[in-house]
Amino acid sequence: MQHSILIVDDDKLTRETLSRALSDTYTTFAVGSGVEALELLQSEPISVVLADLVMPGMGGMELLEHINKLEHRPMVILITGQGTVDSAVEAMKKGAYDYLPKPINIDRLEVLIIKAIEAMKLRDENVQLKRKFIERYSDAAIVGKSPEIRQLLAQVEQVARTNATVLIEGESGTGKEMIANIIHYNSDRSLGPFVKVNCAAFSEGIVESELFGHERGAFTGALATKKGRFELADGGTLLIDEVGDLPPSVQVKILRFLQERTFERVGGHRDLKVDVRVVSATNQRLEELVAEGRFREDLYYRLCVVKLRVPPLRERSQDIDVLSSHFLSHYSETHNRGITGISEEVRDLMRKHPWPGNVRELMNCVESMVVTATDKVITLDNLPEHLLSKCPAMHSDTDQGGALAAMERKLIAETLEQTGGDKPEAARILGIGLRTLYRKLERWGL
Repeated sequence: MQHSILIVDDDKLTRETLSRALSDTYTTFAVGSGVEALELLQSEPISVVLADLVMPGMGGMELLEHINKLEHRPMVILITGQGTVDSAVEAMKKGAYDYLPKPINIDRLEVLIIKAIEAMKLRDENVQLKRKFIERYSDAAIVGKSPEIRQLLAQVEQVARTNATVLIEGESGTGKEMIANIIHYNSDRSLGPFVKVNCAAFSEGIVESELFGHERGAFTGALATKKGRFELADGGTLLIDEVGDLPPSVQVKILRFLQERTFERVGGHRDLKVDVRVVSATNQRLEELVAEGRFREDLYYRLCVVKLRVPPLRERSQDIDVLSSHFLSHYSETHNRGITGISEEVRDLMRKHPWPGNVRELMNCVESMVVTATDKVITLDNLPEHLLSKCPAMHSDTDQGGALAAMERKLIAETLEQTGGDKPEAARILGIGLRTLYRKLERWGL
């Protein structure tokens, strides 16, 4: 594919000279004003615009502003005369790729165009990747049909398109980070950066630097200036995970940012201003931390403009089946296993399990069963041992003191006697898996 170059200059000789120089490599268009350039951009797929900074009517700077609003933006290289270099540098801050002073060096121009086209390709690939994330993190990304999860998603949809600060509360494993992803990728900031920081992962001395950055020499080991997560998230969203673990000194700095939208790097003396939406998450009850004096009340109210609570799995147990099927399909494909279903006996036990680890525990459980399954359908033989030991519902029918357990023990003992101790044959006659038989034998000491 041959790329197209648009030359915008009120000087006819400059337009003709540049067109001749570039026409062997590119498809070239040449116009004498910014207005003509915008008209042509509506109909032609231009890769690079070469625009004179100073022209009658619409100059290069104003043209750049209009180009920045286009869905398919070409790269812009400004052509500058003497005394306009400072303006060209300012234009680069507003999105121009580069500038070239007059008289124009054709060799240098050709190199700049090549680099600009490569930069455009990378930019467009990045946009496509982010759009895939937007699709991935639509509200359909949350699997469930319970009233609790539907209500949460309705709140998320309402909040996402605002710039409100959001606090997400919920137990570990409930999907708080997924909710934060949905908020970002369904907001007007979706093509901007989404930066995450887990406060529990850093010591008090490091978390401040991670969030706000530091200047060279700010502390031992600070060999160079480093941008913090707030700067990296400029134009996008910052997720402060485990916000309840923030040390008091850092709480003060975050409060200042939320109030004034400015901060200083560690060891710095200059105010920095960024456009960042703050979303925080915690598995603790911040109201209780405030009451205990461990979290600033004023910061709590700043973070909690909107509070979302992600319900634990035990409060939306009707979602267990649909989640299990979703994870089964995902991991069967991921591990190339071809597993087609989960037995009703296993599903019944999964419905009764309290799932203290929430969705994350269920996800890991299903993956384990998919990996260990020897048939197309998951059976009790594939149930992880930890799940058996932690789920009272799974032992209720086999309590040694119960009549049912006694009958089952007697039946197994008689079957083993009948098969002469052949356990695989006994399991076949009893209609249970071999692993299940071994568990029962071990439990009863047979």
